Amino acid sequence: MSSNTATADPRDEILEHLPSLRAFAVSLTRNSSSADDLVQDTIIKAWKNFGSYKQGTNLRAWLFTILRNTFYSARRKSKREVADVDGVMANSLSEKPAHDGRLQMADFEKAFAKLNDEQREALVLVGASGMTYEEAAETCGVATGTMKSRVNRARAKLIELMDIDQDEALEMTDAPTAAVVASSMMPRKTAI
Repeated sequence: MSSNTATADPRDEILEHLPSLRAFAVSLTRNSSSADDLVQDTIIKAWKNFGSYKQGTNLRAWLFTILRNTFYSARRKSKREVADVDGVMANSLSEKPAHDGRLQMADFEKAFAKLNDEQREALVLVGASGMTYEEAAETCGVATGTMKSRVNRARAKLIELMDIDQDEALEMTDAPTAAVVASSMMPRKTAI
């Protein structure tokens, strides 16, 4: 019978130590939920480290040592952590959902499709492609003033179609789209 216990797997004995481990965890944490978490962490660590357990030694003492060390390690770690009571740190880590940008992009595409061909062409060349008015005018075979006029009318029409307020922040996910609409959001200088 003693040879049978010597060859028995110590992992089989863990279950019989769970009630006393939990009682010890409750005494340390003073919270049953935290105690359950601590016991679970202890069992996981023990299971992973059974290679360092010496067969024939006191399994219960080994488990209690793991539990105690786990508790104090977590406690030391929590002292170094700073509570984010007002949520400032959490808010700085948050990100605006991407679907908002996709919805705005869909609105932009619908409005863009309502422009006439010359206005769409002008916006693509000047706004999205980044050409100068002169380069875009040369590409289309028109005067520079004509290209400026087409771009300005197209931008104004887009703002109207998309119902964008002058004071409203433009929150589109795609830079070319923002570039197409952006310059018409700036205050205009009147010619004398």
